[in-house]
Amino acid sequence: MQDVITFALAKGRLAEKSVDILEQCGIDCRRILEPSRKLVMSDVSGKFQFIFVKPSDVPIYVEHGVADVGVVGKDTLMEEDRDVYELIDLGFAKCRLCLAGYKDFDLSKPRNIIKVATKYVSIAKDYFDGKGQNAEIIPLHGSIELGPIVGLSDIILDIVESGKTLQENDLCVLEEIVNCSARLIINKVSLKTKADVIKPLVKSIDEIIKNKEN
Repeated sequence: MQDVITFALAKGRLAEKSVDILEQCGIDCRRILEPSRKLVMSDVSGKFQFIFVKPSDVPIYVEHGVADVGVVGKDTLMEEDRDVYELIDLGFAKCRLCLAGYKDFDLSKPRNIIKVATKYVSIAKDYFDGKGQNAEIIPLHGSIELGPIVGLSDIILDIVESGKTLQENDLCVLEEIVNCSARLIINKVSLKTKADVIKPLVKSIDEIIKNKEN
C-alpha cells in the first residue's frame, strides 16, 4: 500500500493558493475547499492528507515528520529556522520584511539602544546583532504599528504588502530587509523514504510555477 503524503497548510489565502497548484498537479482537492472546521482532511483518492495549522507551526510539523510537505511564508521560515528542505519559491503571498517607523527617525544615527517592536524576535535579534547595534526587542503579536505611535518602541519590524496601514498611521518603511513569498518545504526523511511520490510532485509544482513566470 502506498504511503499517504501529508501536507501542512495554514488556512486562508496560503491554503487556497496551494490547493490551486495541487489541483493543477492532478490532486483532487475539492473537499479541502469546502467550508469546514475539520483540522485533518484527505483528498478524494485518499493518497494525500492535509492538516491545517497556524502559519508559524507549519515548519514545526514538517521538521518533526508529522507532515511530509508544507507551504509557508519565507518570513516564518526565517523566524522559525527549522531543519527542513526549502525547495521552491511558489511566487505568491509576496511581501517585504521591513523596518518601519516615523519618517524622521534616522536609522544610521548612533544611539546606545534602539527599541524594536515585532513578532519576528529571532530575525530582529540576528539583524541588529549583525549590525553591532544594541536593540531591545519587544515581542508583539497584533497591531505592531502601535509600537512607535504610543512610544512603546522606536521602530517596528514587520511584513509590508501595500504599505497602506503604515501610511494611515503616519509611518513609513525605513529599510527593507528581505523580499518574502510562500515556499514549499519538505521533511528531510520523507524526501528519501517517499521519494517515488514526492519527487515527481515537486517536479510538477516547479514546472507549474515556471510556466506562470514565462
